[in-house]
Amino acid sequence: MTSSSDTPTIGFIGLGNMGAPMAQRLVEAGYEVIVNDLDPARSAAVAEHGGVTATSGRTCADAADILFTSLPTPTSVQSLMAGPDGVLAHLNPGSIWADLTTNSGDLIRSLAAQAPPGVEVIDSPVTGAVDGARLGKLTIFMGGTSTAIDGVEPVLKNLGTIIRCGPLGTGNVVKLVTNQLWFIHAAAIGEGFAVGMANGVNLETLWYAIKESVGDSFVARHDAPSIFAGHYHPSFTLELCEKDLRLTNELAQNVGTDLPMTEAATGAFTRAIERYGPDVGELHVAKRIEDDANLSYRLVGDWVPHWEK
Repeated sequence: MTSSSDTPTIGFIGLGNMGAPMAQRLVEAGYEVIVNDLDPARSAAVAEHGGVTATSGRTCADAADILFTSLPTPTSVQSLMAGPDGVLAHLNPGSIWADLTTNSGDLIRSLAAQAPPGVEVIDSPVTGAVDGARLGKLTIFMGGTSTAIDGVEPVLKNLGTIIRCGPLGTGNVVKLVTNQLWFIHAAAIGEGFAVGMANGVNLETLWYAIKESVGDSFVARHDAPSIFAGHYHPSFTLELCEKDLRLTNELAQNVGTDLPMTEAATGAFTRAIERYGPDVGELHVAKRIEDDANLSYRLVGDWVPHWEK
């Protein structure tokens, strides 16, 4: 380790909707957390609560025993980390890079092959939304060597539950499968609400029945209240959904048969982007059904958006 104590110094690059609350939780857990973001205001916000700002990603890596990256796309990761002037080249022997981005397994393995001698690489994408990041209730899918994961696990336990998925790259496979099912459920719940309401069922009754039956899902419990309140702008944009579905469809090429539900979900999200644009929240995939069916999914209630809890 580069630090003088047994407590690792943490570098954290990428302070967006998910990265900022994760970095803040690590500060609150007592770690020295050195942060960097393209937007200096985001770094300053974490520094106000005990973080330390770095002038660049490279200086962040220079000081880190464990470097976390939380970025929007594989292209962002490659641009930041790759090459002789990239952040990866500035990590010190004995340090670990753990990528929290939902990424391509091929890319993370390619970057790992470029790591300096003595630097370990882990893919560790997360799920659980902004409220999970803020409350330390994420699920973290880790791929890499047991030695590397052992080195990072005590830190990441402050963010949630850790699942060891296998060799490097498998963390992203598992994350993409969970998102694959999430996207299918998000598209399906808008259709289910429409079928029930168009045939005379009260929406509140329908929702209760879904939750108490085989129709239950994370979407029904976590996302449906946002729909009822008209909060269609959670933390995950349609553009990011499209990115993850593209990565999932790349993995699907290894299956050897067609995946009609995944193909249908891809089509549903594409139609939502065409209607509302790429920068709106993922639940617009259900809003498109609501709008086209001329229905209202509003329910009276004290709905608090999950990202504000």
